[in-house]
Amino acid sequence: MLASGNSSSHPVFFILLGIPGLENYQFWIAFPLCAMYLVAIVGNVIILHIIRTDHTLHEPMYLFLAMLAITDLVLSSSTQPKMLAILWFHAHEIEYHACLIQVFFIHAFSSVESGLLMAMALDRYVAICFPLHHSTILTPAVVGKLGAAVMMRGLLWVSPFCIMVSRMPFCPNHVIPQSYCEHMAVLKLVCADTRVNRAYGLFGAFSVVGFDIIVISVSYVMILRTVLGLPSDEARYKAFGTCASHICVILAFYIPALFTFLTHRFGHHVPRVVHIMFANFYLLVPPMLNPIIYGVRTKQIRDRVIQGCCGKDP
Repeated sequence: MLASGNSSSHPVFFILLGIPGLENYQFWIAFPLCAMYLVAIVGNVIILHIIRTDHTLHEPMYLFLAMLAITDLVLSSSTQPKMLAILWFHAHEIEYHACLIQVFFIHAFSSVESGLLMAMALDRYVAICFPLHHSTILTPAVVGKLGAAVMMRGLLWVSPFCIMVSRMPFCPNHVIPQSYCEHMAVLKLVCADTRVNRAYGLFGAFSVVGFDIIVISVSYVMILRTVLGLPSDEARYKAFGTCASHICVILAFYIPALFTFLTHRFGHHVPRVVHIMFANFYLLVPPMLNPIIYGVRTKQIRDRVIQGCCGKDP
């Protein structure tokens, strides 16, 4: 069923299949996905609560961590409720505009998350390479401007291809063979030349993620040089320890994200089930792992969680 617009026609709704190839197991697969989503929600809310209520944590690293927690909440909540409804209640239909909104949130906040990881790498670089000037270089105002810049970049990068897709005609087939609306999956249903859209998507993704990865890599090369020049093993261990959590979070985000992105465009021989499961984990595993990693490896947060659970002073 199509709805007519000024310059294009579009379906009233799309059909999200869920996990094609595992239809008989989708009901049970939803349980671990739901548990992971709950861990992501609870963990990130706890991180936000600790940072908000403890004024000693109003430092650049924790302010960026709070921004990351908000981003993770948005990123996971943009897909998981609908995904669980598909797997448990066979609610496969998603309204056309709701699908485009989901595309926007997924890609915009993926860009924001990548930008925040870059900003956190810069924070570690300044903290380790210029420790005496850290508080004067990364003031709360600078942290706020970095966060705003990362947010604006995500919004401005994603908006054009959402607008372009919304103005294109769609084929009679409006079935999306996965659990959520993603730019390339929606673009495959368009009955028009999509080369401009594809080129812009590739350019945007590689320019944003490529820039962030370069900045992160350069930051850690400089950090490594500084750490290896420290006089004692204890000082080197302490410096590496402050970066360990961030490195784990970076790997948890970029590995499944790059696999999903490249598979969608070039991985024609990758089994669909593998691709779809990675696509699901890409939007769920980082939001779940981030608060766990920082909660376990960051003493200030770990102590406050223990204090809150046990009612004891850290």
